[in-house]
Amino acid sequence: MNCLVFDIETVPDVEFGRQHLALTDLDDRDVANAMQFLREQKVGTDFLPLHQHRIVAISAVLRRGDTLNVWSLGDEDADERELIERFYDGIERFAPTLVSWNGSGFDLPVLHYRALRHGVSAPRYWETGDTENAYRYNNYLGRFHWRHIDLMDVLAAYQPRGRAPLDEVASLLGFPGKFGMSGADVWETYLAGDLIEIRRYCETDVLNTYLVFVCFEAMRGVLSASERDTEIERVRDWLNAADEPHFAAFLQAWGD
Repeated sequence: MNCLVFDIETVPDVEFGRQHLALTDLDDRDVANAMQFLREQKVGTDFLPLHQHRIVAISAVLRRGDTLNVWSLGDEDADERELIERFYDGIERFAPTLVSWNGSGFDLPVLHYRALRHGVSAPRYWETGDTENAYRYNNYLGRFHWRHIDLMDVLAAYQPRGRAPLDEVASLLGFPGKFGMSGADVWETYLAGDLIEIRRYCETDVLNTYLVFVCFEAMRGVLSASERDTEIERVRDWLNAADEPHFAAFLQAWGD
């Protein structure tokens, strides 16, 4: 198995808002409030368009060979450019299957805009067969290809009305789902200076996504039932060995 399950956390790009709206005298909170207010007036929701998000955390589960690892890219002082470079460097090095929950609808487009913003090169990710023929009919960009599996999209049969939240699907399968905070809390948590909590939250999200993915792989016959159970037990073993409070909390919420 060679897969990279990923998730990003974002905050309003107040640098863009300050420049675009000429709000040079306002602090970050007020700039974000103005951006969200204008968005709500325009479309009825304050959720900002994807190009107005800034990435503050990228977390991943890397399952490769006999190893499993769960972590957040970079350290707490890493800037956005470094996080994005590390993400695409992983694709360059390992060419993994990417796995996400709503990655096609949110995470990847945000990464595209931010990589463009910072001038980050990612040739393997953007490969569609011009230099590597194997990518012609199976690449990271094709919605119906398998180099990137957006579980939310696939399980919904690519129908908007079939989409479900990760939290509920994880709970449906007996996994912990979300706890502690939600995506709606990220901005306030960021303003409070608690990036560690955001990274921990993001790491539990990718754990849930990976566990759902394991069940999906069994459903489509890639894993047998015994291989699925072994893989789930591998995650439990990793969590038991990890010395982090949020992993212990995840394991406790999971139960027996």
